[in-house]
Amino acid sequence: MGRFIAVVGPSGAGKDSVMEAVCERHPELRRVRRVITRSSEAVGEDAESVTADRFAEMVEEGAFALHWPAHGLRYGIPASVDDDLMAGRDVLANLSRAVLPQLAQRFERSMIVLITAAPEVLATRLANRGRETAEDRRLRLQRADFALAEGLNPVVIRNEGPLDQAVVAFEAALGPIKA
Repeated sequence: MGRFIAVVGPSGAGKDSVMEAVCERHPELRRVRRVITRSSEAVGEDAESVTADRFAEMVEEGAFALHWPAHGLRYGIPASVDDDLMAGRDVLANLSRAVLPQLAQRFERSMIVLITAAPEVLATRLANRGRETAEDRRLRLQRADFALAEGLNPVVIRNEGPLDQAVVAFEAALGPIKA
């Protein structure tokens, strides 16, 4: 059975950059493509964009292993992730910290990697990516030190220096990856 590796952290911590670099170095690791109720024209991660109505239909159809609301959007992890896990492959997905309590209940083998950075680093990155208004950035920074649910034991990676430092720390935390 493969592991579900949940990556969490505040907006601007560099989760997607670290995940992309780790997956480039480890093609045997499958990165899960999320479903999001964000316009397909929006800048950001490679995700499947759907309307809010279609997302609701997908929830009713049982299309998601996990789903949650965040930042005025809906996010989902396709239930097809189970096929990879059953085949013994490790999978990697960007999750909301709020959905972590469901992780161990839903997946037999899982781990949590918390990627974070200092507030000034987060603020600069959010401004540079240009996806949000100044007010949206302010609200995201306010939520940056959101506490994880009691009993969760994440591996913490500070992504404040060169990307390769965070990638090496991530690889060390993963240990052997199942293909």
